[in-house]
Amino acid sequence: HVQLLESGGGLVQAGGSLRLSCAAFGSIFSINTMGWYCQALGKQRDVVATITSGGSTNYAYSVKCRSTISRDNSKNTVYLQMNTLKPEHTAVYYCNADLITLDYSGNYYWGQGTLVTVSS
Repeated sequence: HVQLLESGGGLVQAGGSLRLSCAAFGSIFSINTMGWYCQALGKQRDVVATITSGGSTNYAYSVKCRSTISRDNSKNTVYLQMNTLKPEHTAVYYCNADLITLDYSGNYYWGQGTLVTVSS
């Protein structure tokens, strides 16, 4: 059983910053790629950024240079530092992990989502 627990969402004013955290718990053997996805109201879920176990990152074109993804492998945790936030960034942010469980079953998991609301 694996769970991804997200935190850090909330209300911020335009221009502010927010740091999201996501920790993976459960019968985990190893975690490969972790990432953050966002879903605005009435929109589809889109990738924000991903990071491999070795630290290689990929960003959506629209958020590159505004957000920074990082991870702490010792804590099975991925972070998303978001700066200069705008109202258009208001969305539910979901954590994702591509991992292998202790019984060597590979799969990907989603967190429950954390709401980020940016006011003008």
